[in-house]
Amino acid sequence: MALQFAKYQGTGNDFIMLDNTHGAHDNLSTAVISALCDRKFGIGADGLIALKSHNTLDFQVVYYNADGTQSFCGNGARCAVAFAHTLGLLTNPHTNFMAIDGPHEAWLCQEEVRLKMANVAPILKLENGYEVQTGSPHFILEDSNHQSSHVVEVGRSIRYNETYGNEGINVNLMSIHENHIQVATYERGVEDETLSCGTGVTAAALVFAQIKGLPSGKVKVQTKGGELLVEWNRRPDASFDEVYLTGPAKHVYNGTYEFKG
Repeated sequence: MALQFAKYQGTGNDFIMLDNTHGAHDNLSTAVISALCDRKFGIGADGLIALKSHNTLDFQVVYYNADGTQSFCGNGARCAVAFAHTLGLLTNPHTNFMAIDGPHEAWLCQEEVRLKMANVAPILKLENGYEVQTGSPHFILEDSNHQSSHVVEVGRSIRYNETYGNEGINVNLMSIHENHIQVATYERGVEDETLSCGTGVTAAALVFAQIKGLPSGKVKVQTKGGELLVEWNRRPDASFDEVYLTGPAKHVYNGTYEFKG
């Protein structure tokens, strides 16, 4: 069987994109998804995205982590908007689509996509970090050591600890600078460091806003794969709305994957 796909990346977070508007890929198994995302024996990606038709919105994003589990992915959603444009699913640069955490809005501007995130509940301050839900769960730790070995060591120790081991959590190491923040991420579902994570970058930016006492604003976030911009408004109850994630969403190549056997 031949699988037609497109490859996209958003600040180094890379995804296999499938056109599933006709339902041809409704029954992808966890084993197949994992095989496709395998960097040694498959196409290789942090995740797989299937775009489906939707009754009232422009399209639906179905996101799978590299291990076949599902979640919301900020960079993946931005890349999905760019892919949807090539499929003719956008009538103008503004779009409304459905994801696992509910409906989203986005705006396509050349190679950048501005994504409106879901509202975010008040941040949970812990003894050694912060817990934030931005469509996926994140643990934010202030740590300026972003060497890959350190990111993986710290990430695994938190992701698999007694508190989070069952469901897992993404772990983000954040350092605060004068005009920006830097974020390195260990992603559950990939079970390794990724060059960028949209929901993680958003979570870290909101923690930055809370630390600095900023009721609204925006901050540039540097990841190992490139720069993103996060905007927010902090409500009186310490929750957040008007949260936006902006950055590049780039087509890498189109391809055909031949299933053997």
